Amino acid sequence: MGNVEVEKLFDRLIREVPDYPTPGIMFKDITPLLAEGPAFRTVVAALAEGPGAVDIDKVVGIEARGFILAAPVAHQLGAGFVPVRKQGKLPWHTNEQSYDLEYGEATIAVHTDAFSPGDRVLIVDDVLATGGTAAATVDLVQRGGAEVVGLAFLIELAFLKGRLRLGDLPAHVLVTC
Repeated sequence: MGNVEVEKLFDRLIREVPDYPTPGIMFKDITPLLAEGPAFRTVVAALAEGPGAVDIDKVVGIEARGFILAAPVAHQLGAGFVPVRKQGKLPWHTNEQSYDLEYGEATIAVHTDAFSPGDRVLIVDDVLATGGTAAATVDLVQRGGAEVVGLAFLIELAFLKGRLRLGDLPAHVLVTC
């Protein structure tokens, strides 16, 4: 499916919710897109076809909507799935990283044994906004001894310039707003 068709799909199935979760934020609600099987399949396939999605050992999904996208991408690529969760949500020893986001501050964590040295990792999330969550996830993956070979996002909010926080890492984005 080409870029024009993907953008039409997104225009039809992603709704904007003003002032959620805090005043001034225009939230991109992807649940209508997820609820339509062919659209969801298209998104998963497009994320799995990005430039960083080659010879992947693990696909990282960032809590919570990133889980929904990353797990089927991992399945499609024949790779393992690793969840990056909010602090205190994982039951084993963790590495943690704090960061700023567009409407506050947060800390994420990953199990210390989630990666093997040299694992090739694709990070998947729904939205690239300020880049804080993605950059913190890159740090966690690298601390685990793995190599981030790319990132894939459903939506990029370009006006927040989050891509700048990712350095030279390839970022595959399906729709830019």
